Amino acid sequence: MIEYAFGELGVHRVQGRLPADAKHDLRIAARAGLRKEGVVRGGGVEQADLVQFARVATDPPLADRSTFTAVLNSSLPTKRCIAQAIVRDDEGRILLCELVYKRFWDLPGGVVDPHESPATAVVRELREELDVEATVRGLAAVSWLPPWRGWDDATLFVFDVELDRPPHSLQPREIKAVHWVDPADLGEHVAEYTVRVIEQALAADVPVYLEDGRPRV
Repeated sequence: MIEYAFGELGVHRVQGRLPADAKHDLRIAARAGLRKEGVVRGGGVEQADLVQFARVATDPPLADRSTFTAVLNSSLPTKRCIAQAIVRDDEGRILLCELVYKRFWDLPGGVVDPHESPATAVVRELREELDVEATVRGLAAVSWLPPWRGWDDATLFVFDVELDRPPHSLQPREIKAVHWVDPADLGEHVAEYTVRVIEQALAADVPVYLEDGRPRV
């Protein structure tokens, strides 16, 4: 029927919506080559959530392997990814950013863009925010972040980073100021979670895996 719509009727796009809990119907839609595009919140009967699917005429044929991959990829979970840097000066102090939009200071870095590696992201973020060129010396820590205040869970990559020069020109939309802080004084300026991540990273000789900033036990 979908191919008939494309070929005989000249339709460019076929879409549909199904209840999020209709697992059998969702599988049928996937087998028909319809890709998941998102969730319509409260759009169904009794304000139930609906999953929107679609297939467009320019999508590969249903029998093509790439169609299976694209359909499956559209339905798999995605997780926000964050990349931050531990930068230390000759005295062992840690570079922290005083942010426009946060109460606590934080490590420099930010959200990883789609199809961007975490290491590439941290270099880009430091260039954009601090006007410096960064060299990633290695991975210091990976921490899973649980859901928090409306944010979904995420994965944080913390890198050991060296700068070509001190922070030069700050991005005013995000950064108020930068500070070099002794590790012993972190608790006065950053969130407890950030203290845990930094302390675990500094104490280890190898990259550490953490959950909410704590070693998994």
